[in-house]
Amino acid sequence: MIETGRTGLFAVLHAASSLEARVESRLAEVGLSLPKLAALHHLSQAGDSLPLGQLAERLACVKSNVTQLVDRLESDGLVTRAADPSDRRSRLAVLTESGKSAYAKGTQIRQQSEREIFGALSSDEASSLHTLLAKLDRS
Repeated sequence: MIETGRTGLFAVLHAASSLEARVESRLAEVGLSLPKLAALHHLSQAGDSLPLGQLAERLACVKSNVTQLVDRLESDGLVTRAADPSDRRSRLAVLTESGKSAYAKGTQIRQQSEREIFGALSSDEASSLHTLLAKLDRS
C-alpha cells in the first residue's frame, strides 16, 4: 500500500530505510551486509588489520558489537584474529584474501547502487541533496 502525506522526519526515515533495504539485499547476494562492508572497508583502509578497539572506534560502536561483528566475519572466512605485536592485551582483526575479494565485490555493489540511486537525480538535485544531508547531520 502506498502511503501519502509523509512529511519531514518520516519522509527522510522512510527514504533511508528503503534505500538501505535495497543495498542490503544486493550485498546479501555476496554474503555481506552494510556493517560487514563497513568493517572490511576500515580494515582495508588501515592496511588490512586493526586492533578490535580501534575498529570499534572507526565504526562508532561499542567493543562488544565489534566482537560479534568480527565473530561473524571470522566464521565467514573474511577475517582472522591475531595477536597484536604492539600490545599483548589486544587482538587484531586481519583481513583474509577472501575478505579482500568480498570487500572488492561489496564496493562494486555499493558504487553501482550509488550510481542507480543518484542517477535518478539531476546533478543540481544531487548536489542539493548532499548539501541538505550535511546540514541535517550538523544540526
